[in-house]
Amino acid sequence: MTTPLDNLVMPPLESDTYWMSHALSWAEKALFITSPNPRVGCVIINAQGVLLGAGHTQPAGQAHAEIMALQDAKQRGMDLAGAIAYVSLEPCSHQGRTGPCCEALIQAGLSRVVVAVQDPNPQVSGSGITRLRQSGMQVDVGILQDEARALNQGFFKRMTTGLPWMRLKVAASLDGQTALSNGVSQWITSAAARQDGHAWRARACALLTGIGTVLEDDPQLNVRDIDSPRQPTLVIVDSKLETPLNAKLWQTQREVWIYCAIEAADRRAALEVKGARVVCLPNALGKVDLHAMQQDLGQRSINELHIEAGFKLNGSLLGDGLVDELLLYLAPMLIGNGLGIANLGPFASLSQALKLDIQNVASVGDDIRVIAHMKNQ
Repeated sequence: MTTPLDNLVMPPLESDTYWMSHALSWAEKALFITSPNPRVGCVIINAQGVLLGAGHTQPAGQAHAEIMALQDAKQRGMDLAGAIAYVSLEPCSHQGRTGPCCEALIQAGLSRVVVAVQDPNPQVSGSGITRLRQSGMQVDVGILQDEARALNQGFFKRMTTGLPWMRLKVAASLDGQTALSNGVSQWITSAAARQDGHAWRARACALLTGIGTVLEDDPQLNVRDIDSPRQPTLVIVDSKLETPLNAKLWQTQREVWIYCAIEAADRRAALEVKGARVVCLPNALGKVDLHAMQQDLGQRSINELHIEAGFKLNGSLLGDGLVDELLLYLAPMLIGNGLGIANLGPFASLSQALKLDIQNVASVGDDIRVIAHMKNQ
C-alpha cells in the first residue's frame, strides 16, 4: 500500500531546510517502532520540486527509510532518474539484517543526496557518504543536524559511549513535592500531562523503576494512554529480589529485567519462571551497582531509558551523575511538606547543586512541562 504524499508539488527546490524538515517529520512517524535502531525519514523529489516518494524506518530487521521511500515512488510510477533524496541520517553502507541503503540509492539513478547528520555507528560513520560520492553522486551533509540528533539522542549516545540516554520523569506540585507525606500522589498532574508522559514512555527502549515504587504503588508501568505498537522493556532495581509474583506489572506482555545485589536462588528461580531476566550486580554497600547496570543496559542495545522511580532511587541516579535529561511536570498546586523529587544533599554550598540547561518549557493541560539536560555530565 502506498503512503499519502501531502501535496505532490511542494515549495521551491532551493529550500533544503524545508525538505529536510519534511524528512524529519517522516522520521517522527517511526518514534515508537524502530528500537534499537534510529528513527530515520526520507523524502525523494525531482528537479522540478515534485515529491516522488517518502518513507520512514520500519521495525528492526525490516526496511530502512530510504528503501521505503524508493518503493513508494516506484509504486506510484515515478521516474527516479536524477532525483534528490533528503535523509535524516546517513544511509548505511554495510550488509546487516537489511541491505546497504546507499547501493539502493545509487542503483535508482539519483543525482544528489542531502544528509542531516553522519551516522555515529562505527559500521557506517562516513562510509555511506563516501560510497555515494564515489559513485559520482553529489552529497551534502549538515542540514538540520541538531534536530536530527535530538530525535535519536539515545542512539547517538550509545554508539559513541556504549551507554543509554537516561531520562528521569517526575510529576510534582509547583513547590516540588511528588506526593503527600503519607505517600498519596494520585493525581497531582492532569490527565493531559499523564497522557504526554505515556508518549515519552512509548518512545523509550526501556522503562526503569525501583522496588520501592513496585511495593508501595503496585503500578502497571506500561504504555496505556496512547496508541503504541510495542511496550518498552521494564527494568526494576530490586537489591533483595522482593518483586511480588502477583504484582500488576506482570499483566503486560513485555520483557522484564530485574537488577539485584544478592544471589537468592529460590527467589531468582521464581522470578525467572514468571519470565524475568535477573542480573546480579552488587556494589560494596550491598546495593545494585547503578554504573554497572547502565553499562549492561547499553550492551543490551537500550538507547533511551525512561525512569519513573521514587525520590531515593532518583537521588542515587542523579547523585551518581547517571541522568542525562529531566522531564518534569509541574502542577499548579502547593502541597507543603511532602515527598520531594530526589533525595539529594544536604549540600554545604550552592556550588555543589546539580546544574541544568533548560531545553523547553511548555503548557500541557493545566500543567507545565519542563525539559532540561544535566550540565557537565
